[in-house]
Amino acid sequence: GANSKINLGLIGCGGRGQWIADLFLKTEKYNLVAVADYFKDRTDEAANRFSIPENKRFNGIHGYKKLLELKEVEAVAIETPPYFHPEQAANSIEAGKHVYLAKPIAVDVWGCNTVESAAKKATANNLCFLVDFQTRANASYKECVRRVHNGDIGKILLGEATYITGPTWGHMDKYLRQNPNNVDARIRAWGLDAKLSGDVIVEQNIHAIDVATWFLNAAPIKAVGSCFKKREFLGDCHDAFSVIFHFPDNILVSFCSKQNGAGWDDILCRIYGTQGTADTHYFGTVKIIGDEPYDGGRLPNLYTDGAVENIKTFYKNITEKDFSNPTVPPSVRSNLTAILGREACFRTKQSPDQKFAEITWDELIKSNQKYSLDFIT
Repeated sequence: GANSKINLGLIGCGGRGQWIADLFLKTEKYNLVAVADYFKDRTDEAANRFSIPENKRFNGIHGYKKLLELKEVEAVAIETPPYFHPEQAANSIEAGKHVYLAKPIAVDVWGCNTVESAAKKATANNLCFLVDFQTRANASYKECVRRVHNGDIGKILLGEATYITGPTWGHMDKYLRQNPNNVDARIRAWGLDAKLSGDVIVEQNIHAIDVATWFLNAAPIKAVGSCFKKREFLGDCHDAFSVIFHFPDNILVSFCSKQNGAGWDDILCRIYGTQGTADTHYFGTVKIIGDEPYDGGRLPNLYTDGAVENIKTFYKNITEKDFSNPTVPPSVRSNLTAILGREACFRTKQSPDQKFAEITWDELIKSNQKYSLDFIT
């Protein structure tokens, strides 16, 4: 009923997993009843923090499947490296659990398709499936997008999306330096691993790309770009990306990101129209400048507030039996858009003399690209 608490299982007990579990508990609408992580020390750390008994903590690559066998677990929060999301989400729905999934939903085309199918199955089986994008839960962002869709900035001409930050994941570098070829080290340092994370453009920059696809309400037709690795960290992720996405109606969106250096941090999306400009910042203001202005104010703490909002919505959807799962299709679209950008960059990097080489949306979808990690069985 509306007053009863939902029994939650946590899959992924790292920094974000524990942080999310804490936010779930603070709403006072959930009990945390079981935890799972690849690493025993992580599982135990979370279990001890949240008073989970020995027989409700699981580790190892398939540990989460034991968590899914527990009858009392009604819902799961999946906060693992993105490579694992599709399989874990699909198996959770298969086991009859509601799913709260961290972004990005996947690292490859196959993963996006798997999540999309799992969510359709969820709807058919009266289960909730929510993808946690903080911006999409925010009232100012929602209103700004509504106004753009309503024609408040006129005809859209051009867009830009940017994610500028310093060197993230430095703490993971030490695991690789201590033991570069060790499986456990590689999984601990997942943020520096292009296959486990999807690379920076998919794992992190998707926040900016997602807002652009939300404003345009479309997928790109093709993309061209390039990327480089300039920082000293080990691993195969790139820290500088630049992409031009070609959307329908000849709308170009320029995207750039860095995960290195100092002096300026911003996650922004700007959409330029014939009568105005929408200007949105994850850590700042959301507004429209032009004939029909809008001031959505300054967002002091979207990172936390957006997650809390999504956690409350998840509860509401479960208790009110709303199984429409509207967060999934746009998340699939923006995830594939980020992958399209990544593949465009990789194609250029691999071409002779790094000559720019475009990739089309249709080509990407047809490829049904699937990453496989030989060390994970």
